[in-house]
Amino acid sequence: MDFEIGLWLAQDGLTNGAIYALLALAMLLVFAVTRVIFVPQGDLIAYTAMSLAMAQAGDVPKIGYVLLGGGAIAFLMDLAVAARQRRIATLWSAAVGYVLIPVALVALAHAVLPMNLSPVLKAVVVMSLIVPMGPVVYRIAYQPLANTSVMVLFMASIAVHLILQGLGLIVFGGEGVRATPLSDGQLAVGGMLFSAQSLLTIAASLGVMLMLWLFMEKTIYGQALRATAFNRVGARLVGVRPKLSGSLSMLLASTIAAVSGVLIASLSTIYYDSGFLIGIKGFIGAILGGLVSFPLAAVGAIALGLVESFASFFSSKFKESLVFALIIPALIWLSFKHRHVNEEEDEA
Repeated sequence: MDFEIGLWLAQDGLTNGAIYALLALAMLLVFAVTRVIFVPQGDLIAYTAMSLAMAQAGDVPKIGYVLLGGGAIAFLMDLAVAARQRRIATLWSAAVGYVLIPVALVALAHAVLPMNLSPVLKAVVVMSLIVPMGPVVYRIAYQPLANTSVMVLFMASIAVHLILQGLGLIVFGGEGVRATPLSDGQLAVGGMLFSAQSLLTIAASLGVMLMLWLFMEKTIYGQALRATAFNRVGARLVGVRPKLSGSLSMLLASTIAAVSGVLIASLSTIYYDSGFLIGIKGFIGAILGGLVSFPLAAVGAIALGLVESFASFFSSKFKESLVFALIIPALIWLSFKHRHVNEEEDEA
């Protein structure tokens, strides 16, 4: 391997690592706030990538029907709770969030996607169909189990992943798709060509990380999430609602998934079941950060991308094995650092 090949591999590794970093940050955020290992994060990325490819082909993504169905189920669950507690007047927020907004977004997609829109506008419309799915999934699958153990929540995540994967097969079929890049230009630096899509991916990842940091540091909702992640009991005592924190963390996670799906759509062929492998790599990045540090998770995910890139050159057959093997020393280190695990008293 000469220096030029090393630069190409480094570019590829940084591009993939930037996406894994977003994925790791989203999974770490959700875990810190809700104790949920959000395995379906990868499925939302695959949904976005395949929907974007459909939109670029002139079709309206059918994923909107999944959003409508999920929103209807979530609303009916809130309706049943409100009827049991005789608080029907509080249903307006559920009606807006789970019914009106999804209907409006699906109608918008059917109205504008057949038009000759720019690739960026099509990507924005597709992302709008994915972002609301986070709170919907939280309401259906996780909110009723909020007081259970981490293991039960993890089992629920596996179930949600399998359901979303099956729905993906129904909606998208078994064929893989690849979207066209948002930008097909190239930039020459010192005799080295960098694709505009790779640079866009890295820049977008850094931009999302910056916006996430600003949101967590500068807004009242971000501070509420930080308080919930630090101490759920204390946050609840000062008026932070666990339901709001859970829904908001899932909204941020699905937003990051939508951005990641747009970025990854042109980098590789995506199938309906590609989300699991993508999600596992993001989880490894979060593990490398100790499941506690956002900066370490980002660094670990970028290192993961570099290892994957160079491993594909030296031994493509064992690439995935080498990538997954990175989790072993991280888990050993964590086992020595944390002698025991205590469940929080409230289990909320």
